[in-house]
Amino acid sequence: MSTLAGYIQTADWKKEKHAPVIEVPEVIKVGEAFKVALSVGKEIAHPNTLEHHIAYMTLFFVAEGAKFPVQLAHVEFNAHGEGDLIAEPFAKVMVKLNQSGKFIAMSYCNIHGLWENELDVVVS
Repeated sequence: MSTLAGYIQTADWKKEKHAPVIEVPEVIKVGEAFKVALSVGKEIAHPNTLEHHIAYMTLFFVAEGAKFPVQLAHVEFNAHGEGDLIAEPFAKVMVKLNQSGKFIAMSYCNIHGLWENELDVVVS
């Protein structure tokens, strides 16, 4: 059986430029829309050139007690030093939750592979 688990890297985003950052409001209310910000390179800038860039980020949510994650968003960054264009790895997604759980974000660097980060959230 094959698994990606051994190939997905994790790290503290404050010390590693490839780890995705998940930012949410301090208070999340049941059924109310809020913004989830995703980024890579918040503390340590990630180069975004044709040769070395973040190609995409994906956001999942796993509700407490759920068996599987649900994909909420997938954002691709298609311009990397083509001419004078640069696509920075940053996105905001509007989300409504009905229960607490965990956000999982993944980012893909064309040189250094898949990176993952997670954030527990409490919905009240």
